[in-house]
Amino acid sequence: MAATMATSSTVVGLGTSSLSSPSRVSPSKKLNLSSGFLKSQVTAPNPLRLAQASGGKFTCFERDWLRRDLNVIGFGLIGWLAPSSVPIIGGKSLTGLFFESIGTELAHFPTPPALTSQFWLWLVCWHFGLFVTLTFGQIGFKGRSDNYF
Repeated sequence: MAATMATSSTVVGLGTSSLSSPSRVSPSKKLNLSSGFLKSQVTAPNPLRLAQASGGKFTCFERDWLRRDLNVIGFGLIGWLAPSSVPIIGGKSLTGLFFESIGTELAHFPTPPALTSQFWLWLVCWHFGLFVTLTFGQIGFKGRSDNYF
């Protein structure tokens, strides 16, 4: 009985397929086992061969990956200038304080601004807000044009 169990057994999940011991399978007879869980072996196209078809240049990204659009720059600048010009910091706006500090620092031009100057605070805050507005503007504008949302 142990000899029959070692020579042939049914594989669970493959229906009626049976496995025989290697001593009983002839070299000309192959076992063909298949399952719905296995994908067919299709080789992926070689990207280097695809590059040869497009003139020999291989790129991983789109050629215009930045997808620069002047609408985003224009609307982003307007979109940042409007809220940053609202006078909420002691009756003055962030844009006004930034431009005022530029004028103050230009009054003694060859000498650079001191590290304790308010110019650096307004410079960092104003540009941080501008770049955040431009980044979200690019995401929103391109996302809308590409039908992401």
